[in-house]
This record gives sequence, C-alpha cells and structure tokens, in this order.
Amino acid sequence: MIKIGLIGFGYWGPNLARNFNAHPDLELHSICDFSGDRLEVAGRLYPQTRLVDNVEDFYRDTALDVVAIATPVSTHYELAKRALDEGKHLWLEKPMTEKVEQAEELIELSEAKGRTMLVDHTFVYTGAVRKIKEIIEKGELGDLLYYDSTRANLGLFQQDVDVIWDLAPHDISIMDYLMPVKKLAVSATGAHFYGNGIVPKALLTIYMEDNIIAHINVSWVSPVKIRDTFIAGTSKMILYDDTQPSEKVKVYDKGVELYETKEDLYHLKVQYRVGDMYAPKLEDHEALALETNHFVDCINNGHKPITNGEAGLEVVKILVASKKSLDTNGTPVDIS
Repeated sequence: MIKIGLIGFGYWGPNLARNFNAHPDLELHSICDFSGDRLEVAGRLYPQTRLVDNVEDFYRDTALDVVAIATPVSTHYELAKRALDEGKHLWLEKPMTEKVEQAEELIELSEAKGRTMLVDHTFVYTGAVRKIKEIIEKGELGDLLYYDSTRANLGLFQQDVDVIWDLAPHDISIMDYLMPVKKLAVSATGAHFYGNGIVPKALLTIYMEDNIIAHINVSWVSPVKIRDTFIAGTSKMILYDDTQPSEKVKVYDKGVELYETKEDLYHLKVQYRVGDMYAPKLEDHEALALETNHFVDCINNGHKPITNGEAGLEVVKILVASKKSLDTNGTPVDIS
C-alpha cells in the first residue's frame, strides 16, 4: 500500500483526496492545511487520516511514500523540492512552478532521486482530449494548422495570480499534448480593469514550428461560461466544447483549398470543402481517477507520467514568456 500525504485542502485538494482515498493501492495517510476549518472538514470525510496544520509536522512523518501538493503556485517549488529531497514521489498541482529555473531543478532532482513526478494537468486525461489525440495521431486531420481556444466565465477572481496563470495552463497543456511541436514565441495582451493590477482578461498568441499557430483567450469577466476549442488541419477540423453534456467532440470534414488557375498563374482560386460531421464515442470516466491510476502505475513500474516534469516545464516556459510579453503590450517573446 502506497502512503500518500496531501498538502492543501482548499479548492482542488478535496478532489485529490477523494480520488486518492478511493484508489485500492493508495492510503490517504495525512492531510496538511493551515486552516482549522478546512482540516475539520477533512476530518469528517476521512476520520482515519492524520491531520496536521503545518508543513514541519507533515514532513516529520517518515512513513509517507508520496507527497501531493495542491497549494498556491508561489509555494510549489519549496514544498516540492523538500519532498524530492526526502525521497518522496511527487504529485504537483499546475502550474508547476513560478520560474523556469525552478521547474528545471525539480526535474533534475526527481531524476537524480529516481522518483516519479506528475504535474496535474487533468484535462489531458479526459476522454475528449484523449480521443482528439487519437484522431490526430491517425492522421485524420492532415497537417495541423492551428489551435484556437476560449476559456471564459464570470469569476473566480484570484488574489495572487492573473487570469493567464489561473486558466491558460489548462489550454496550454492540452495544446502541448495534442501538438507536440516546438513552441517558438508568444505574444500576450490584456488589461487590468479594477485598479488592483491583476489582469482578468487576456489573449495569447503562440507561434510554433511548421507555421502552426495557437490563440488562447482566457477571461474571468465573461457573462457566460465558454469552453470552446477549435483544432484545424488541412483535411478535417475539430470542435471540442467541454460545456456540452454529450457530443463534446465533433469532427468536421471541412476545409479550404487554394490553387493557381491556368488562366492567371498568379491568381489564387479558393475552393471550400464541406462534408459530413460526426461525434466520436468518448471514454466515460472521471479524468482525475484515470490520472490517479496512471500515477500509481508509473510509481509501481517506473514509467514516466504523460504529464511529467518536462510537460509541466513547457507550460511554465509559455507562462513566463507570456508575462514578459504582457508587460510590454504584446511584444513577442522567445520561448526558451
């Protein structure tokens, strides 16, 4: 039985605790949170679990095999580094770290210690995203052209990070999983409307190799909830609408063909192709449960998680470059 300890029982922590507790190979050994109210809730749900209100007491427990961290990103590096230093496997909430150098150090440390590190990009494990990946790998879309997503709703305003660091990691991780091509540069624009300096609405443009482009629109100030993603190829296109109860993924046999006419060598003729649409059957499972099972399998068999440290690092690189671009009103910044 793998003993796992969770730091952070706020917004996302309860979801992790529920899945850890339900897994037959995991023992939810301890939960740490500085809030007495949150620990009281945890105690009612998991009476068998050790509850602690400070990190020192948490790490003093040598019985732990795994540490899961679901705290604000500003705390990730120190907490994760300590876990790895003490030889624990690591489940780390997104985004992985605040700085690129911190993420790189955690990757090196996990490899040196021979420990499994998973970064919790949960959407990668959804049936919808896994199906899209399958369609792309079969070549059904043809050559990839663009990724275009909108993730918007009214709230939830964060106090420590802007909307890019809060919402964009979801779409960046999905994009990087579906389009594993080199990311070259990013341009980010946005504004803070309420005098607190925190940007609640922003647009990222990500330039990739092979002339592939991505636009990621994120907002806390939308009157409606939108979770739309368009993925286009030269042969077919996909609409992924995560708000739909069914048929979240639709594949359209639509496209555009440009070719030169014989009459005028330099005149391009546009021809539109409109075919059928189909909605593929998706796996019916909770993404977090699948991710937990995958994590346990990686620990037991020495595999690298799908969302490993390198995947987490790619997201951090784009976020850091986006912040630099945002500060200079959209000037493209190299992703390195």
